[in-house]
Amino acid sequence: MDPLPTPPWLDDLLETVDKVAGLGTPARPLSVAEITAQVKDQLETCFPEVWVAGEISNLSCPRSGHWYFTLKDDQAQLRAVVWRLTASRVPFEPRDGLKVCCRGSLEVYAARGFYQLVVRHLQPQGMGALELALRQLKARLEAEGLFDPALKRSLPRFPRRVAVVTSPSGAAVRDFLQVLSRRWRGTDVLIVPTRVQGDGAAGEIAAAISRVDRLRRKPDCLVLTRGGGSQEDLCAFNAESVVRAIHGCSIPVVSAVGHEIDVTLADLAADVRALTPSEAAERVAPDTAEIAGRLAQLRRRLLAALRAKAATARARLERLASHRAFRQPDRRIRELSQELDDLHARARRAVAGRLQSARAASTALAGRLESLSPLAVLSRGYSLTHRAADGRLIRDAAELRPGEHMVTRFWRGEVTSRVE
Repeated sequence: MDPLPTPPWLDDLLETVDKVAGLGTPARPLSVAEITAQVKDQLETCFPEVWVAGEISNLSCPRSGHWYFTLKDDQAQLRAVVWRLTASRVPFEPRDGLKVCCRGSLEVYAARGFYQLVVRHLQPQGMGALELALRQLKARLEAEGLFDPALKRSLPRFPRRVAVVTSPSGAAVRDFLQVLSRRWRGTDVLIVPTRVQGDGAAGEIAAAISRVDRLRRKPDCLVLTRGGGSQEDLCAFNAESVVRAIHGCSIPVVSAVGHEIDVTLADLAADVRALTPSEAAERVAPDTAEIAGRLAQLRRRLLAALRAKAATARARLERLASHRAFRQPDRRIRELSQELDDLHARARRAVAGRLQSARAASTALAGRLESLSPLAVLSRGYSLTHRAADGRLIRDAAELRPGEHMVTRFWRGEVTSRVE
């Protein structure tokens, strides 16, 4: 059985419906821009706001400040974009492989013909955005060495001036001052007022630390403190500006933020971390009672040492006083005088013996000299004759000439004669 022919009026009606629906007709097909615009309108109308969970991949962060990435799971992928204004409000840094939950709307990017998720809110899955941002900031600052234990400085033993950066109306400053006044009254306290939470608090805290560091008369140390609170309340002390201000401060910094379980980046950057404001006062100033007890103990030890020293000196003095040199002071003089007399006698005997030996030697030498002297020969009847002019001894008569004078020496006396 042949199908019934379509009436002409029905063809006209279907063509009119197609035109109204925007589907085009064979006679007038739609352009790419037209069909893309219709898809864009339908998609954006049906999905004005959606929540999508997935893993970030192919993250791109150009200089424009926008973020482009792909959300994916095991079965599909979805392009996503975060405009610069929204990205500036995200507290953490996205990275490939991070699982996130996004809130936004689906839009069609007509220039390339694909649809994408325009993200207006981004949060990590499994942890809060603040916690992730804190972990990322901590890792980055730790890599720069801002938390290096080798850079920690010790607090002065007896501080004369302490600066406290805190809220002047908070309980932390009252606890600090109360404990400090009870422990030690020799320290002046400079309160530097600042907000400790809320928008702009981090900048005020960093500025206050820098202002204290620029004082002409710098305090001995700086205390950064506030009471406990939630993580959001303490976020100002996790700010990068506060950490860098603490790291750049030229005086020791004590951080006493929150309670015992609260650990902020300011605690890690500070030279000393106190669990509470009260403990900060205990760490900064010594205890008067403890110092007094220590001084009393030192006083007792000093007195005991002096008594022992005096007793030792007294015993030594008594030993010296009992020495015979003090009991018979002239005895040594007599002994020395006797030794001197003995030495004098020995010296006289030695001199006399030396003189006697010298006389004997002299007599022996005189005898030998006398035996060898020509005068001894003369005493036996001989004589010596020499020229009167030059004193030459005459051994041979032939040496004489008539008219010369000569002198003849006898044992006793001499005569002068002339040769004829």
